[in-house]
Amino acid sequence: MEGGIIDRLRSMDVSGAAVLSGHVAASVVRNATSTAVTVAVALLIGFRPTATATEWLATIGLLVMFVLAVSWVAAAFGLLARTPEGASGFSFFVMFLPYPSSAFVPIDTMPTWLHGFAEHQPATPVIETLRGLLMGTPIGDSAWLAIAWCTGMIAVALAATGALFRRRTA
Repeated sequence: MEGGIIDRLRSMDVSGAAVLSGHVAASVVRNATSTAVTVAVALLIGFRPTATATEWLATIGLLVMFVLAVSWVAAAFGLLARTPEGASGFSFFVMFLPYPSSAFVPIDTMPTWLHGFAEHQPATPVIETLRGLLMGTPIGDSAWLAIAWCTGMIAVALAATGALFRRRTA
């Protein structure tokens, strides 16, 4: 929004939806590539998932959906921010979401004041579903919760980015 590229695109009658979607698509490709590299390194150093081909496809689908959701939310926060530094502050916050989740330790071993947040944030059901798919552990309702979180985040962020983009470029 700061470099003049938006003005250039608007002079060519490029829709705001195309600009935002292109930004999000690039983010998804970047994050999918870094995730693939991370998984490859994990496999090289000894990670041995028990997932079937179908479970791998479900894993990839959920990861892409989560990255898409976070990318749209990041786009909304980027439009809210007045500076590029302010926009990158959102990424700093999102980077810490896995820590107060079930990613590293079971939630019941965390301090009691953290249980509510750890149980009811988007990273926990996504992590539980990915763990279940890759390692063959029970998934329970975490897959539906993960899909619901991602769908809700995308829906809210799409509406917000549309409104914020129109307001910023009016």
